[in-house]
Amino acid sequence: MGEKLNRPPRQRKDPFMSEVDPILVGKGESQQFLLPSYGNRHGLITGATGTGKTVTLQILAEGFSRIGVPVFLADVKGDLAGLSQAISPHPKIDERLEKIGIEGFEPSGWPVVFWDLFGNRGHPVRTTISEMGPLLLTSLLELNDTQEGVLNIAFRVADEQGLLLLDLEDLRALLRFVAENSKAISQQYGNVSSTSVAAVQRRLLVLDEQGAENFFGEPALDLSDIQRVDFGGRGVINILAADKLIQKPRLYATFLLWLLSELFEELPEVGDPEKPRLVFFFDEAHLLFDHAPRALLEKVEQVVRLIRSKGVGVFFVTQNPLDVPDTVLGQLGNRIQHAMRAYTPREQKAIRVAAQTFRSNPNLDTESAFTQMGVGEALVSTLQAKGVPGVVDRTLIRPPTSRIGPISEAERQDIRSRSPVGGRYDETLDRESAAEVLQLRAEKVAREAEKNTESERGKSKPAQRKSNRQSPTEAAVKSFLRSMSTTLGREIMRGILGVIKKS
Repeated sequence: MGEKLNRPPRQRKDPFMSEVDPILVGKGESQQFLLPSYGNRHGLITGATGTGKTVTLQILAEGFSRIGVPVFLADVKGDLAGLSQAISPHPKIDERLEKIGIEGFEPSGWPVVFWDLFGNRGHPVRTTISEMGPLLLTSLLELNDTQEGVLNIAFRVADEQGLLLLDLEDLRALLRFVAENSKAISQQYGNVSSTSVAAVQRRLLVLDEQGAENFFGEPALDLSDIQRVDFGGRGVINILAADKLIQKPRLYATFLLWLLSELFEELPEVGDPEKPRLVFFFDEAHLLFDHAPRALLEKVEQVVRLIRSKGVGVFFVTQNPLDVPDTVLGQLGNRIQHAMRAYTPREQKAIRVAAQTFRSNPNLDTESAFTQMGVGEALVSTLQAKGVPGVVDRTLIRPPTSRIGPISEAERQDIRSRSPVGGRYDETLDRESAAEVLQLRAEKVAREAEKNTESERGKSKPAQRKSNRQSPTEAAVKSFLRSMSTTLGREIMRGILGVIKKS
């Protein structure tokens, strides 16, 4: 934690430079740093399997935590849980410390909170159907345009009827209501076919099979709980267990995008702070973009571009720079690229493209270095004073102070038992929402219909007199239309009063 290092030269006139200690990445021709004031300018970590990407992610997470910045990362292989434990002494570590010039190296674990969408290896992570919204649900369910339209109409009906959509059962109940009243709803919002509703229902069954029912419900994740610092001022590192989640790439991508979108909507503008408010690391980043519909890609691009002003940094971790769309790649100012394979034309193209994106170094053949670097080496270029990209340097990455590799189940349980948020999320909350409300409405309509039937039976019925009894479905439709008419009437009256006031 307290190792000594050479700070990069400071230019007092640069408004982005601050007194916050820089994050040491490693050493090439000189020591390479990531300046915290540019941590919200995002970054990219790439390299073939086994070249050291995970350790690079680890040392950056440690660096941000050290200066009081909370971190959120996805642990795909289980290795990053080692951040919670101190590294064991080893001659190779001592050798690398000497080469980089680090003195006073102190092995240390870091404050960690474990999360898991399935609730097995960490605290459950939940959101509600309403918070997810129709756009991200459309991607998650892989709906076509017509089915997406039905889902949007269902959400509109829920808003106007005051129905809470918390879990999948609420959404199913709402879709059944829409199907049963499709004629009336179609007149208000456009065509709603029972076939399209049934198709959406079938996609919900697929979602159930992926285990997504655990993701929707309450208590929903409070974003402040992933922005904590410990009593020593270190940022808490939030580790999402993703070993099972990664097998469901659509759910993984949608969850991460939802989390970024929620932060973007809730956090205030901070401009360019001296250090980020929160930093994300998205491992296996290609899963965010592979097979994603255009609307979802545009959403990713928008969030990455604009969330910088909220003080949030995003680092993508993947094997190949071509895994990231150009529109997103252009937003990534800090780059650490490990060795890459060059066996196929696509891989050779990726190396050429990656080499061209660096600020050239006259003493380094960047393109050749990609295939010559060993494990734990990388080409590093981070933003320097005034946001200028640094000259690329072949860098020996520093060792982490925490354990490289997984932890035992006993160690994991010990950390969970001491978690500051354990009591808040480990028990499911089930309050009245759309499914219960619609069920109560249907039961009320059925009771009223039965009461009317009994009343009719007690009366003498004139010959040839036509019955005025309503079926339960007719009563429900009329009740729904009365509600819609009242809502529409209010909106018209507001408009009339507004005109009168203006006059």
